[in-house]
Amino acid sequence: MSTSLTIRAGAAVLAAAGTLSLTALPAAAQLPDGPALAKNLVKKVTGEGVNRHLIALQRLADRNGGTRAASTPGHEQSAQYVESKLAAAGYDLWRQPFTFAYSETLAEKLTTPSGAVPITVMTTSKSTPVGGVTAPLAVVPAGADTTPGCEASDYAGLDVTGKVALISRGGCTFQVKQANAAAAGAVAAVVYNNTDGPLNGTLGSDPSIVYIPTGGITKADGLALAANPGQVVTVELRVLVEDRQSFNVIAQTKTGKKNNVVMAGAHLDSVTEGPGINDNGSGSAALLETAVQLGGSPKVNNAVRFAWWSAEEYGLVGSTKFVQSLSFEQQLDIALYLNFDMVASPNAGYFVYDGDDSDGVGAGAGPYGSGQIEAAFTGFLGSQGVQTRGTDFTGRSDYGEFINQGIPAGGLFTGAEGLKTQAEADLWGGVAGQAYDKCYHQACDNLGNIDRVALDRNSDAIAWVVASYAISTEEVNGVPPRAARAQAKKAAAQKKAVTRTASLDPHTVVS
Repeated sequence: MSTSLTIRAGAAVLAAAGTLSLTALPAAAQLPDGPALAKNLVKKVTGEGVNRHLIALQRLADRNGGTRAASTPGHEQSAQYVESKLAAAGYDLWRQPFTFAYSETLAEKLTTPSGAVPITVMTTSKSTPVGGVTAPLAVVPAGADTTPGCEASDYAGLDVTGKVALISRGGCTFQVKQANAAAAGAVAAVVYNNTDGPLNGTLGSDPSIVYIPTGGITKADGLALAANPGQVVTVELRVLVEDRQSFNVIAQTKTGKKNNVVMAGAHLDSVTEGPGINDNGSGSAALLETAVQLGGSPKVNNAVRFAWWSAEEYGLVGSTKFVQSLSFEQQLDIALYLNFDMVASPNAGYFVYDGDDSDGVGAGAGPYGSGQIEAAFTGFLGSQGVQTRGTDFTGRSDYGEFINQGIPAGGLFTGAEGLKTQAEADLWGGVAGQAYDKCYHQACDNLGNIDRVALDRNSDAIAWVVASYAISTEEVNGVPPRAARAQAKKAAAQKKAVTRTASLDPHTVVS
C-alpha cells in the first residue's frame, strides 16, 4: 500500500498544483517478517480506500453546517456511514449512548484602546457576562522565567484583584495558569503564545477547577499588550454549555478470544468550528478501512474491537465513559488499546506514543506493555524507511482512561498546533517553524488539510500492528497464540506421560 499507484498518481496531481513534493514519496520497501494476516491486510488497506472515507466525511459535514461535532446531525450521519460499512463487513456492532456537556462559542472579543485583538476562548472556559468584563490589564512578569504564572509566588507584589491577567504560555498547563490568576483575584485571563501563531488551548475536562474566563492570543499581540500594563481592556468570552446526548460506535469481530481483546479507537467527532478532516477524520478513516478489510470473521487468535469515540473534543468523554462502564473483569479482557488521533497533519511529524519513556519527554511510561506497542509501530515504520520520534502521553487523547486503568496503550500522531522544529524538518521534510496542522480546530480543517503520504504510511502501520496483535499479544501480556498454547499443552502432556513411566521405571531420566 505504501507505494500504491493510486497514491502516486494522486500525489502527482497535487505536486502539479504546488501542494506536495514528489520527493516526499517513499521508495518501495519490503514488509518485515510477521504474520501472514498482517502482510495481507497492509496490501488490502490502500490510501485510495482511506481517502474515500475522508471524502464521505467532508460531504457529510458540508451537508450539515460544516461540522461533525458530537450531538449534531453531521456526527449522527458520520456514525451512520461508519456503521453501514461495518455492518456490511459482518461485525457485531453496537452504540453506547451517554450524556456530555456540549459547548459552543458565542463570543470571542478582546478590545483594547488600540483596537480589537483576535482571541480564542479556551475549551471548557468559564463565560463572561454579555458584553464582557472591562478592567485594567495586569501583566504577569515573564522575562527569563520559564514557568510564568505557574506558581502563586509569580503574583507576589502584583496587584491583580479585579483585573485581567496577561500571562505568557509555557512551563505548566493553561488550567494551572488560570487557577493561579483566579486565586490572585483576576476576573479573566489572557494567555499569549510563546511561539508564532494563534493559541488554541484547553483547560481540561474537570469544570470544578476552571475558575475564570480564559482565552489565547498570539505572541505578537501578547508582547504588544504587555508593553502597556494598566490599560483598560474588555474581554468577552461566552460559551453555550448544555447537557446533550451522543454515542460511541463499537464493533467487534465474531472470531478470536473474547477475553484477550485487541482494541483500537479513534474519535469521530469534530469541533463545532469545522469538518475535522484531519482531526480526526484521518484516524477514523484509517481505522474504518482497516476494519473493513480485516472483516468481521477473520482467522485470528484474539478478537479485535474497534471504537469510534464521540465527544472527545469536550474532554475525552466517550472513551472515558466506555472504560469506566466496564467492570474490572471486563477491563482485564482488553489486552491493549491502540489510539489514532490526527495521522495526516499537513506539515506532518511521525510520532509514536512513548510507551516506555525511552525518549524522556515528560509524563513517564505507560502501563507495562506500552513500550512493546511503541516498538511495534517504530519497527514497522522503520522498515518502510520512516524514522519516528516519541511523543508524550499528555492526556490529550482517548488513550487517557485506558492508561489510568492500567491497560497498555500506544498509537500514532502527526502533530497539532505545535511547531515543527528544524531538526524535524530535516528528518521528515515540511516547514520548520510552522504548525504541524495550521488548521487545527478551525474551519479550514478540510480535504485540503491532509498529507496523503503520511496518511498512507500511517494506515499501513495501523493495519500491520492491529493484525499482528490479532494473532498474538504474547510480547505485551504473555498470552501466547493458539498454536503455541496447543504446543505447550502437548509438551506438558508428554512430560506428564514420561513422568508416569519414570515412576514405574527408576532408570528413566526425565529432563
